[in-house]
Amino acid sequence: MKWKLTVRYLFSVLSIVFIVIFVNLFLLIGILFYQRIDGNDSLSAETGENFTRQFSRHMSIENGQPVISDEGVQALRKFGGWLQVLDKNGNVVTNVLAPKNAPAHYSPIELVHIYKYMDDQFTTYYIGEIEEYSYLLGVKNPAEQRIIFVFNSKSFISYMSKALVGITIADLLIAMIIGLLFSIIITKPVSYIIDWISQLKERNFTVQKMKRQGIFKPVFSNLNSVSETLQAQEEERMKLEKMREEWISNVSHDLKTPLASIQGFAELLREQDVADSERMDYAGVIERKSIYMKELLDDFNLTMRLRNQEMPLNREDTRLESFVRELVIDLLNDSKYSDHAISFESNAQNVMWTFDRHLMKRAIMNFINNAIIHNDNNTEITVSVTKTGITIEDNGKGIAKEDIDQIFNRYYRGSNTENIQGTGLGLAISKDIIEAHGGRITLTSDIGKGTKVEILLG
Repeated sequence: MKWKLTVRYLFSVLSIVFIVIFVNLFLLIGILFYQRIDGNDSLSAETGENFTRQFSRHMSIENGQPVISDEGVQALRKFGGWLQVLDKNGNVVTNVLAPKNAPAHYSPIELVHIYKYMDDQFTTYYIGEIEEYSYLLGVKNPAEQRIIFVFNSKSFISYMSKALVGITIADLLIAMIIGLLFSIIITKPVSYIIDWISQLKERNFTVQKMKRQGIFKPVFSNLNSVSETLQAQEEERMKLEKMREEWISNVSHDLKTPLASIQGFAELLREQDVADSERMDYAGVIERKSIYMKELLDDFNLTMRLRNQEMPLNREDTRLESFVRELVIDLLNDSKYSDHAISFESNAQNVMWTFDRHLMKRAIMNFINNAIIHNDNNTEITVSVTKTGITIEDNGKGIAKEDIDQIFNRYYRGSNTENIQGTGLGLAISKDIIEAHGGRITLTSDIGKGTKVEILLG
C-alpha cells in the first residue's frame, strides 16, 4: 500500500513538471513567432535601426546637395548620435555633429566592417539612404549592441532539439528524486493511517504511537482519541454483556421457581378430592407467583426503555417538600411498615422541582424499601428534603465496599441478598429515573453504621 501511494504521488509530480516544461516551451515559441511577424517595432520604437530608417524624413536634396533640417539636428542630439552623408564613391559630402577624427572617405569594405562591428571608440554604426546618397549614423557607447553570428539552421535545430531533450530529461530526473523523497515523507503517514483504520475495522483498538507525525499530527491525535473511545465502549459492552448474561441466568432461575409452583399447584387443582380451603390456598399461591413474574417482566421492560431513553416523562412543577411528606405519610399508614421507624425532615418549604411524579415516587420508594428490606425492624430511617435535593439515611447494617461500586449496575444483586426476593433492578431503575431528569445520585455507606443516599436534581 505504501509503495502504491508513493508511485501514484510521484507520477502526479512528474506529470506536473512535464506539463510545465511544455507549456513554457509553447509560450517561448509563440513569443518568437509573434516577434518575427510583428518585427522589431514591437520591442522599441527608439532602436538605432528604426531611428536610422526614419531619419530620412529630416533630410532633403536641394540643388543636388543633401540638406538636414533643424528638427533632424535636434533629433540627433536627443538620440546621442552623429551623421555623415556619403556620395556614390564613399566620400563624405556633409556631416552633423560628427567627431573631428571621423574619416572623410569610406571604402565599401570599411562600411561593411564598421556596420558589423564597433570601432575602437566603441561606436555602433547604422546605414540609411536617400536618393543617390547614403548616410552613416554613429552612436558612441549605445545601450543596444549589434552582435553578428553565423550558424547552420539544420545544425542549430538539431542542437536545440538535443538540448531540449536533455533539459527535459534532467528536469524530470530532478523532479523524480525530489518527488520520490517528498512522496515517501507524505505517503508513509498516509499508509500508516490507512492500516490503522483497517485495524479499527477489525476491532483492534490499540492506541498507536508514531514519530514524525508532521502535518498529520491532528489526524493521529483524533485517531488515538477514537481508539480510546472505542476501547472504552468495547470494555463497557463486554461488561454489560457479561452482566446481561448473568441477569438472564438469574431471571431464568427466578422464573423457573414460580413457574414450577404454578404448574405444580395447577395440577393439584385438577384433583377431585381437594378440599375447598386447600383449593383457595393453591389459587393464592398461583396468583402470588403470577404477580411476581409480571413485576419481573415489567421491571425488565422499564429498565430497557430507560436505558435506551425511550421512556416519555410527564413532567409537572411540584413542591418538593409536600410531595416527599405525602409519600412518607402513605408509608406510615401502610400496615406493612407500621413497625419501622421512618421520620421526615425538611428545611426547604418553597423548593419547586419539575419531574414525572409517578416515576420519581417509584425511585424514592425503591431507596426507602431497600433500607427497610435489608435492615432490622429497629433500624431508624430518615427522609430529608433540602434546597439541593432529597436524602434517605439509615443507621442499619451498611453495604460492603465491594458492592458499593456496582450497586447501581443493571442486573446486579449484592452479596447479602441471597434470601431476599427481587429482580436486582430496583436501584438501577431508580438511578435511570434520576438521570433521565438530569440529576445524579451519591451513595455512601459503612458496615455497621448505615447508609446515606443523596438525590440531586438539576
